[in-house]
Amino acid sequence: MRYAQGGGLTAERQPFRERIRLQAAELLAVGHGNAAVAKELRVSVRSVQRWRRTWEEGGEHALASQGPVSRPKLSEALFAVLERDLAEGPAAHGWPDQTWTLSRISTLIGRRFHKGMTLSAIAQMLHRQRFSHQVPARRAVERGEDAVSGWVKETWPQGETPWRGSGPGSASRTRQASR
Repeated sequence: MRYAQGGGLTAERQPFRERIRLQAAELLAVGHGNAAVAKELRVSVRSVQRWRRTWEEGGEHALASQGPVSRPKLSEALFAVLERDLAEGPAAHGWPDQTWTLSRISTLIGRRFHKGMTLSAIAQMLHRQRFSHQVPARRAVERGEDAVSGWVKETWPQGETPWRGSGPGSASRTRQASR
């Protein structure tokens, strides 16, 4: 397969993919079958079937590239506004602390631009713009080390339950007492 696991689906490869579709149209016009075209061009038969339908309905120009698969939800100008808002910090936008999360950024985008985006789309957009997630380099000054160590030694073990009961077990999940 030429496009296995979504490979080749970048804007740089767009002219190449268009050339493949147009070659398929030429082979289909000569009278080759779907399987023969797929084997010749190293693509799936399903793709050739889809291209054949498109070609029969609209001709070769229907197989021409339609532009990028997805356009960014935020233009460069809107992203610049978002970047300024992010630089101001979450407290400036009504959150109690200085931590940006994807859900907070999603809320900010909704408030400012009246657009909805999934959290994964926001993460991808930020990654494309060279943003990275960050983890604090040191622990908070307010953290009480003695309280944390006391909780780990005293409270946490009480909440843990043993993995198995002390009695005999059963291989049956539905009838535990069948032994």
